[in-house]
Amino acid sequence: MKVVITGGAGFIGGNLARRLTAEPAIDRVVAFDDLSSGFRENLESTGAELVEGTILDTAALDEVTDGADSIVHLGARPSVPRSIKDPVASHGANATGTMNVLEAARRADNCHVVVASSSSVYGANPTLPKHEDLATRPMSPYAASKLATESYALAWQAAYDLPTLAFRFFNVFGPLQAAGHAYAAVIPAFVSAALADEPLQVHGDGTQSRDFTYVETVCSVIADAVLRRVSDPEPVNLAFGSRTNLLEVIELLQELLGHDVKVQHTDPRPGDVPHSQAANDRLMRLFPDVEPVQLREGLASTIEWFRSLPS
Repeated sequence: MKVVITGGAGFIGGNLARRLTAEPAIDRVVAFDDLSSGFRENLESTGAELVEGTILDTAALDEVTDGADSIVHLGARPSVPRSIKDPVASHGANATGTMNVLEAARRADNCHVVVASSSSVYGANPTLPKHEDLATRPMSPYAASKLATESYALAWQAAYDLPTLAFRFFNVFGPLQAAGHAYAAVIPAFVSAALADEPLQVHGDGTQSRDFTYVETVCSVIADAVLRRVSDPEPVNLAFGSRTNLLEVIELLQELLGHDVKVQHTDPRPGDVPHSQAANDRLMRLFPDVEPVQLREGLASTIEWFRSLPS
């Protein structure tokens, strides 16, 4: 069985490559990545092949997906602030890029496709928990482009009978998640700053809440979806209904580190939603055996990974 991971050298992609190569039924894992935000090092010791290329290159996509049984489409231009700065680039990578992947899948004998959407599509809708039948109200170009990602995947399923599954990710965190850039996600940014004895930058008052999901859990669900060729005509939240605010994350981080950390509050960022929490009924119907790694355990593993990095 051959599986192609677009964005395979990224944070989730590198973890997924390691997970998939451990499956006896999968004999070839190919990471397709332009290395704009991914790193070769993320694939070290995974057994996956790295093919450099962009999802905007249809010929390269056709070559890498030839003979594929499944494509896990993680390739994207991430970050809400980044999309606000350059919305056209986000649309190109996340919307047009997704269409290219779906068309490549059609040409590859209608192979199975898993796509990564985002909880950001709920945007300004205040209802909690977020269930998949809620109206979507994107607050940023990134969120709008991720809504396009899942919409194209589900439309290609309906129009062309392409087996697709659209996951809405909720604040995935864990090892391999980079911290040293302006658009870093909150948990790696917090951990990196705390270990360097630098102030943790909190945008706003810190009461904004998220449904943090450990990357190992995400990869387990995706691997199961690939092996069983799971598809669904509706988007699926990939999170487990937890709700933790940033001040609580800081308290847990201090507890795990055994000392206080410095905190600096700054202005809220445009496009950031105040609260996020998933309803997971649909996920549990499709994946009843999944057992999520809890935030404390995942945060401890993330700290351990950061400590293992060369100084």
